[in-house]
Amino acid sequence: MTIIPGTSFSNEEVRSVIDSVLEDVSKRLHALNHYIWSNPELAYEEHKAHDAICDFLESQGFTVTRNAYGLDTSFECISGTEGRLINLNAEYDALPDIGHACGHNLIATSSIAAFLALSQLRKKYGIKGRIQLLGTPAEENGGGKAKLIDAGAFKGVDISLMAHGGPENLGGPTGDGVAGVLMNARKELHVEYFGKNAHAGGNPWDGVNALDALVQAYNGISTLRQQILPEERIHGAFIDVPKVANVIPAYTKSYWQVRSPTLQGLNKLIAKVRQCIEGAALITGCTAKIEEDGLYTDIILNETLCQRFTGHMAAYGKEFVQKLEQVLTGSSDVGDHVTDILRGNVSYVVPTLHAMFAISTSNGSFPHHPDFTACAGTDEAHDAAVLTGKGLALLGWDMLTDDALYTSARVQWEGQIPKSACTHVY
Repeated sequence: MTIIPGTSFSNEEVRSVIDSVLEDVSKRLHALNHYIWSNPELAYEEHKAHDAICDFLESQGFTVTRNAYGLDTSFECISGTEGRLINLNAEYDALPDIGHACGHNLIATSSIAAFLALSQLRKKYGIKGRIQLLGTPAEENGGGKAKLIDAGAFKGVDISLMAHGGPENLGGPTGDGVAGVLMNARKELHVEYFGKNAHAGGNPWDGVNALDALVQAYNGISTLRQQILPEERIHGAFIDVPKVANVIPAYTKSYWQVRSPTLQGLNKLIAKVRQCIEGAALITGCTAKIEEDGLYTDIILNETLCQRFTGHMAAYGKEFVQKLEQVLTGSSDVGDHVTDILRGNVSYVVPTLHAMFAISTSNGSFPHHPDFTACAGTDEAHDAAVLTGKGLALLGWDMLTDDALYTSARVQWEGQIPKSACTHVY
C-alpha cells in the first residue's frame, strides 16, 4: 500500500473512489459521448455539444457558466472554492464533411470523467483545491484556446491537463499511448492580391493580373519546400479565384498554414513565405495584403507531469511511453493533433500535460481520415477515454495533495518557458 505524501490515504483507496464515481455515471457519460459523436459540429458552431455537456454537468449538481468568456460555445464549470486550480480542457468540435475524424468527442469524455472523479475526491477528503472544466471550442480551425487565453480563462490556473485519442502503436508496437507529445508550432496566413481588371482579349496590357500573382506565389512556396526542414510544412488553398477566362482578374485570395517544430523556427519560416508572397506582388505589379492569424505554438513538455501520468496509467494496466522523441507534424492550440494537438499556446502560460491514448484502429486509419470517424465512435474508444480520464484525475490529485511534486512541475516549467516568446502567445 502506497501512502500519498501529506495524507493518510493510499493510491489504492483513491483509485477505488475514482472507479466508483465513474461507474455510477457510466451509462449517462457513454450516452453523452455518443451524442457528441453523432452530432458533429464545426468550429464555434458546437451548440448541441455545448448544451448537452452543460445539461449533463448541471444534472450532476454542478453550477455551469454557459457561453463563457465571450464565446457562444464555451463553458466553464468549477468545483471547489480555494486552493490550487487544476484545469481540464474539453474539446468537441469536428471536421467538415468527415465529422469527428479527430475524436474530439473522446477528449471531452476523458476530461469530463477526470473532472467528476477529481471533484468527488476533493469533496470526500476535504482537500483544498479547485478543478476547472473548461469547454474549449474551435481547436480544428479558429484557435479557440488562444481566444480563451486572451479572455482570461486560464488566469490563475496552476496545472492544465488533457488527453487526445490517437492511432494504435503511436508509442511503439505494444504502446497504449504517449504521455508527452511534441507538436509543431503553426500559424495561418490569409493573402489577398489586388490588381486591375481589363478585357483579356481586347486590352490585356491595361490589366494587372491578380491570378498571376497568386500562381507565382504558389510556385515560389513550392520551390521553398525543397529547402525546409523535414518536420516543417507549408500548405495552402485558393479561396477566391476568377470564374471567367476573358477578364484579367483584379482580385484573388488564398489561405496558408505554416508549421515548424519551434516558435523560433516558425518565425523564420514565416519570413521566407512572406518573401515569396511579396515577391509575386512585385513581379506582377499587384498589391499584396497579408494577415497573420491562428498561432498555435509548439508544446512545452513537462517531465514531472509526463512521468507521473505514465505511472498512473501503468497502475490501470496501460503501457504509456513517457515521451515521444520525434515531432508530430500536426499542430494544436494547446501547443494540435496527430494532425493537430494542446494545445501549445496553453503550455506557454501554465505547466501542461497533453497526452495521447490509443483507440482501436484495425483498419490502420489515422486522425483526419474518414475511417477514423467510425473508430472514434466505438464503445472501445469510449472505454479508453474514460480510463484515460482516471489517469488525469489521479495526476490532478497529485498536484493538489503533493506540494513537492507540484513544485517540481512548476519549477521545471519556469525553467523551460522562453520568456521572449511569451508575447507571441496572446
